[in-house]
Amino acid sequence: MQLIAYRYQRTLARAVDVAGTGFISGQAVRARLRPAPVNTGVTFVRSDRPGSPQTAALAGNVTDTRRRTTIGSATDGVTLVEHVLAALAGLRVDNCTIELNGPEPPGLDGSAGGFVDAIRRAGLATQSVRRPIVTVTEPIIVTKDGASVGFHPAIDPGLRVSYILDYGFGSPIPRQTTTVEVTPDTFARTLANCRTFLLESEAAALRAQGIGRNVNTHDLLIFGPRGLIGNRLRSADEPARHKVLDLVGDLSLSGFDLAGHVVAYRSGHSLNVELAKEIFAREGLATAPAVVSFPVRRRAA
Repeated sequence: MQLIAYRYQRTLARAVDVAGTGFISGQAVRARLRPAPVNTGVTFVRSDRPGSPQTAALAGNVTDTRRRTTIGSATDGVTLVEHVLAALAGLRVDNCTIELNGPEPPGLDGSAGGFVDAIRRAGLATQSVRRPIVTVTEPIIVTKDGASVGFHPAIDPGLRVSYILDYGFGSPIPRQTTTVEVTPDTFARTLANCRTFLLESEAAALRAQGIGRNVNTHDLLIFGPRGLIGNRLRSADEPARHKVLDLVGDLSLSGFDLAGHVVAYRSGHSLNVELAKEIFAREGLATAPAVVSFPVRRRAA
């Protein structure tokens, strides 16, 4: 990894609550997003569990990536963390404590829009310590079963994400390609309201497992053999944009502020998290990356 720029860390100006129903558990849940000190990153706290156990939002704490990203233990961990993490990373909130009274954040409408709205209500506070923005000196690419995701070097401090969605010939979800220069503005305008999508068969499989109790066609994009069921797209490429949203959330688990070009083909949470782990491992880090020094290539003015 190589330092390309700095920016000052940010947290919330005040605490803010987001309430709703969890898509996986079907429980009424509340997330309280609270300001946190510099260099602490994002931490989930299960206030409903004895001792209020905490889990840092880092790739090494990921315990499941089947259709969603889960961190921590089966009893005290948190599932479906990618949307709230994407909102924080997309708006460049570096330090935040997320208190939950259940096993997952509110599902809302399957997007990160509600979390972005809450963060904006809370406001942002610039902190006194700088955060390094890093890139790679050569591409990191992970592949599995014909899918891939790669992180390519940057010249400038920005992060670009490209996603190619391809469910194959005859799928009710058409092939889509999208590229987004991820900034707080573009995240809020073009990614935050893009919703989770599933095939009807995938939704049925979740329910058969006794999970996905709030998976419904009113909020989520569920595609049957003839196309989208009981809903309308917010943009023609909404599924591909949601995949970019997921990538922003999953890659924040690397603990780094990234610059470069992420290119993904049919990638899901499993490959996204593997890439986050590969990025983290490049420095062999045992502590939070925010406090690590890197060789300087160029600093922002």
